Amino acid sequence: MGTILRFSLACGYQIVVQQGQGMTHLLHRGLRDVPPRAVSAAGLIVRTADGRDIIDASGGAAVSCLGHGHPRVIAAIQRQAGDLAFAYSGFFTSEPAEALADLLVGHAPGGLTHVFLVSGGSEAGEAAIKLARQYFVEIGQPGRERFIARRQSYHGNTLGVLAAGGNMARRAIYAPLLSDAFSHVSPAFAYRHQRPEETETGFVSRLAAELEAEFQRLGPETVAAFIAEPVVGATLGAATAPAGYFQAVREVCDRHGALLILDEVMCGMGRTGTLHAWEQEGVSPDIQMVAKGLGGGYQPIGAILIHGRIIAALEAGSGAFAHGHTYLAHATACAAALEVQRVIAEEDLLARVRVMGDRLRDRLSARFGQHPHVGEVRGRGLFQAIELVRDRDGRTPFEPALKLHARVREEAFAGGMACYPMGGTVDGRFGDHVLLAPPYIASPREIDRIVEILGDAVDAAVGAIRM
Repeated sequence: MGTILRFSLACGYQIVVQQGQGMTHLLHRGLRDVPPRAVSAAGLIVRTADGRDIIDASGGAAVSCLGHGHPRVIAAIQRQAGDLAFAYSGFFTSEPAEALADLLVGHAPGGLTHVFLVSGGSEAGEAAIKLARQYFVEIGQPGRERFIARRQSYHGNTLGVLAAGGNMARRAIYAPLLSDAFSHVSPAFAYRHQRPEETETGFVSRLAAELEAEFQRLGPETVAAFIAEPVVGATLGAATAPAGYFQAVREVCDRHGALLILDEVMCGMGRTGTLHAWEQEGVSPDIQMVAKGLGGGYQPIGAILIHGRIIAALEAGSGAFAHGHTYLAHATACAAALEVQRVIAEEDLLARVRVMGDRLRDRLSARFGQHPHVGEVRGRGLFQAIELVRDRDGRTPFEPALKLHARVREEAFAGGMACYPMGGTVDGRFGDHVLLAPPYIASPREIDRIVEILGDAVDAAVGAIRM
């Protein structure tokens, strides 16, 4: 545990730190416990300072798509840092930034023709919202200042995208600071929201009608965009939409002249088995957000992919996007992401995601399909989750005070695996799920071991609760 040290300051405050492994001047996510120190990593394994090998079963937060220590990506970073680590985008462009943009949208997928390169998912979300707003100002519709998103969604942690998102737990403390330009409709979450007597088609129709009603409540001429994750990640745990849902909401947006913004920060760049998750939905967005799988964690990077008609409007109008950050299109980050994407393409890793995704689903279904405290196994590709319930038949969640998701995380880590559990699955307060997002390079044996450890962790965590 270490020795507790107390330091009195002249201002009267006292600093309390723990000497030894727990002593830190770094503000961690939690102040009561210092996380174990990672010292090296290779493939799916992260080694800690105390000599433990931890399987990274969630790629961090669905980030490490190529695993850790990939030699080609490391070499690309070293080359770029030696040639040109950084050049301010207000003065220069760079070869890796141009090449990355060409790779992503040179073939204009779904009409997306340009890329705006930022440093992460929250920045991508902010850029998407700002660009949508500017687009309508440029084309003479300045009254479009409202955005519709979904409850139980997550689009980032800066104030703009936090307001757009529907993660109630993360919004709560900052609610007085959040813009009222955003409103929310129901998530496309069949397990919790489809009525017993309702068909899948009927469920989709009801959700589309709700979105239409929200357009009408706000005034269709005031709505700039509808924002949604094709597969909802952290907040709902790999929840896929019912068939036809995104086609239905696309029709609502088109009918009223609003944009469709798809957030693929977590579910995109191959995670679900296609480069873009929207490829499996029969629609394409006007603006797409990407990040985590873009650079695989080797450098901080994110982006928005932009439809050609939006670019044409800016070119015909002001001629510039009224937004920017210091590290836009960072040369070294772009070099890393470029190599990550080249590896994915050259090694046909999207096919591997589909094969290993099927294996992961099969193993999860075999282990948890009849588990009394697992309500659903869901997801797509290497983006799968289980939802934990007190009562399987009634779908009753565990009490929030039990923090079951945290107990599962602790048990899994003790068993040698890092996974991504979250609470508040049902409504922001009730409900627990565990998300898995292993790297695309995961072997069959590693997939099997991940499910084995998770099974033991769930049983141990639930078993410690007095039912």
